[in-house]
Order: sequence, then structure tokens, then C-alpha cells
Amino acid sequence: MKPSLRAAVVATILTVPVALLPTTAGAATNLTMLGADVSSLQRSLDLGARYYDAAGAAADPYDILHSAGANYLRLRVWNNPTSGYNNKAKVLQQAKAIKAKGFKLLVDFHYSDTWADPGKQYPPAAWNSHNLTQLQKDVYDYTYDVCTALKSQGTTPDSVQIGNEINTGMLWPAGKVTNNNFAPLAGLLKQGYNATKACDGGTQVLIHTADADSMSNARWFYDGIRAQGVRWDITALSYYCMWHGTLKNLYDVITDMRTRYSKPVVIAETAYMFTTKDADSEKNAIPGTTTCDGQPANWTGQATQFNWVQNTARDAGAIGVFYWEPTWYAVKGNGWDPANINGTGDGWDNMAIFDWSGKVNPNVTWKP
Repeated sequence: MKPSLRAAVVATILTVPVALLPTTAGAATNLTMLGADVSSLQRSLDLGARYYDAAGAAADPYDILHSAGANYLRLRVWNNPTSGYNNKAKVLQQAKAIKAKGFKLLVDFHYSDTWADPGKQYPPAAWNSHNLTQLQKDVYDYTYDVCTALKSQGTTPDSVQIGNEINTGMLWPAGKVTNNNFAPLAGLLKQGYNATKACDGGTQVLIHTADADSMSNARWFYDGIRAQGVRWDITALSYYCMWHGTLKNLYDVITDMRTRYSKPVVIAETAYMFTTKDADSEKNAIPGTTTCDGQPANWTGQATQFNWVQNTARDAGAIGVFYWEPTWYAVKGNGWDPANINGTGDGWDNMAIFDWSGKVNPNVTWKP
């Protein structure tokens, strides 16, 4: 997702209210991918950010997340961002820290120098003049290069995403789905899959869309790539309640995706606000007026909503939920724009699970 363009809990409130429960029997299973996207964390640490546990003691943010129940961390990788962050070198650096703390690793390939999401899928500048055939080779070579570099340093990714929120394709215009023609996109996805498996056969491949809001859109996309012979291991969806509808609808989409394609499902992104206020000059990506399910914009509401998403995913038979950028509190110099990282602010400061002083919301937990 691109944040610039998007607009103490007690046990009795940690279950989904009756009005939000699905009406059909589920296939509840434990969540094994208890995830967090920490792509901005290295930059925050390099700028001197401090993180504090629930007791108010300074602590390593990785340890804080681990204590809260997270076991899987996600890193985006951009090809050649101007900021010098979220590139191959920084992903290699951060992967060492992640693996040293005992987490599993999900690498999110954007195949871009900047944010890729449903509204834009810009090719890296170095690939701008390449035709589809060359782009297929680019995807294979780049995926294999990053994956093997990680493997060589002892941090083999446990899973990768071939593209980020690719609702209508990636590497536009060549890889955009036009007139229901999935063949160009399929050729790119196959190369990403093949490169990943050539690097390490045990690495799981996710195909990620932001289609948790619409069963028809999700079927259109995944039916389309399946018909072209695309292989993937896990179906990944983004779910932000402000944009993607009710928990009941989320349950139905997960159940449909899981049964229709006979593959596990993961919520690769979700989050909820803890305040309506803004910590910096950058407008909040999600303003405090867009609350969901009667949950307030405070620490209790944030934790409750996250638990409801986890409960819904579990009841529908999903295997994981990732909180998007929980550590990205407002730190000057860690802006959203990789082309102007020092001059832009953080549009996610009201969505992180750490407040503006770096103290964690003690109520947010990941639960199997």
C-alpha cells in the first residue's frame, strides 16, 4: 500500500460481536503466520528512534513484537529507491536482524523503485524501456538475485510475494490486465515463481491483491491467473476495514478463496488507528473519522479491531494475519516518499502500535 494516498483490553471484548459473526460454519484453524511488516524500522533505528515496552522500559522493537506474539516479519524490496532504503542492501541487513531474533521472513517484491499498489505499478527506471519479453527476464533475474543473496548470508526467505497488491497486474503497462487478457501478467508471475523455487524450493510464493472487499473481483483475478497456468502457494489479501468492508464479508471472501483454489489464505496487511490526531505535517493516510465496527480511535479500539480481524481470519480457515508497519511512528527524516524521505512526513503515525514517544500499545497481541 502507499500511505500518502489513502485516506487495556479485557477478555470479554476480544471476541467478534454477535452481529459481526458469519452465518455459516467455518473451518477454524490456528494462525501460524503471526506477522508484522517492519519495512520502515531500519530507517527509524538509524535515525535514533527509541522503542519502549508495555512497562515503559526501553527495549529492542523486535523483542517487543516477539513478546506480543509475532513470529513472522515482512520486508518490502524496491529496486533502486532514491532514499537508499528498502533496497536489496538494506533488506539483506535487516534480514540478519530478523532471523537472529528467531522470526520467519516474508520478502515483498514491488518490482518498482517506489510504492506499488492497486492505483499504480510503476516499473523500475532501469526497466522503463523494456518490452514484455525482457521484463519477464528482469523479474526472474531480480527475484533470483535477491533471494540467493539472502540465502547466501544464511537468511533464506521463508516466503516471498511476487508483486504487491496487484489487483490489475504489475509493471504497467506491459503487465497490466487489459480486456481480461491475463497472459502478459501470467508470464511475469511465472518467472517470479520459477526464480523463487530455483533459489530455494522450500520458499513459499504468495500472490497478493487488495481484493478482500469483493469476492467477484478476487475470483476474476485468481481465476484469470489460474487459467493461464500460474502457480502459487498462498493467496494473500489486504484488509483495511475502512476500505474493505465488514468482517462478515472478509470471512466470506477468505472462505471462498481457500476452498476455490485449495490454497492457504493470509491477510498480508491490516491495521487500525489509535488516535484521530496527527503527529507531523504529513496528512494521515487514514483520518480518525473512518473508524469501524463501533471501535474508537484509541489503544483499546485498535487492539480490539486487530483481534477481531484475527478471529475472523482464523474462523474462516486462514493461516495468518500481518499488521502493516506497526513500528512506523513519526520520526523526523523517515517520510513516506522514497524520493524525498527527509522532506516528507509519516502518514501512518496514527496507525502504528507505538505512540509518538515510542511506547507500545500493551493491548495489541498476535494469537494463534
